[in-house]
Order: sequence, then C-alpha cells, then structure tokens
Amino acid sequence: QVQLVESGGGLVQAGGSLRLSCAASGRTFSNIAMGWFRPAPGNEREFVAAISWSSWSGDNTYYADSVKGRFTISRDNAKNTGFLQMNSLKPEDTAVYYCAASRQHYYSGSGANDFAYWGQGTQVTVSA
Repeated sequence: QVQLVESGGGLVQAGGSLRLSCAASGRTFSNIAMGWFRPAPGNEREFVAAISWSSWSGDNTYYADSVKGRFTISRDNAKNTGFLQMNSLKPEDTAVYYCAASRQHYYSGSGANDFAYWGQGTQVTVSA
C-alpha cells in the first residue's frame, strides 16, 4: 500500500505560481511512476502530468498539452515526495489536484488507469 498526502494548494491570481507537494509513505517512491490529475467532466480525472523511471534513462516526464511549458513535475526521492510546480496559472486551472502513484515504474499513457493509489486532493483556485 502507498499513502499519499497532498499540500500546497491555495488561492492565487492569474499569472501567479503555486507548488504542490505529494508526500508518500508505505513503499519506496523512487522507482514507481507518479502523476497529477484534476477532475474532468463526466466524473473522470484529467491527466495533468506524470513522471516515470527507467534504468537506462532515469526519470521521464509527461504533460498534458494544456499545461506543457507552464507546469513541471519532479520528485525528491530522499524525501519520498513529489512536486508539481505550476507557473503562469490561468483561471481554467482552478480545480482540486490529486496526486497518484502507480504499482509500476513506467507510465503507459493510459491516464488514471495507470495509477492504483490516490491522495485526497488539494484545492487550487486561480482568480482572474
């Protein structure tokens, strides 16, 4: 089992920045994929970003087109913590952001289906 706790959400003006954190416990974090999601219409979870690991290339990152160039996913393996740095925030980025962890080291591109463990979410509100 993996337990995930998000933090760092809040209220920010458009154009501002926030850094979300995801503290993991229960297993080693460094060699599993993790991701960030936000709600989408139809009770789905919209993919935002993911980071995976491979023995030959280390960490690999993936982003939704809507956040590419503005958001950066990273992790600190020593602290078992993942991060989502969000810059140039827009009102349409307003959402609850969920951290997720996989049972495997890679991200296949299947969105939420790749992830088995979820945090409770942290609210991000961007005012115009």
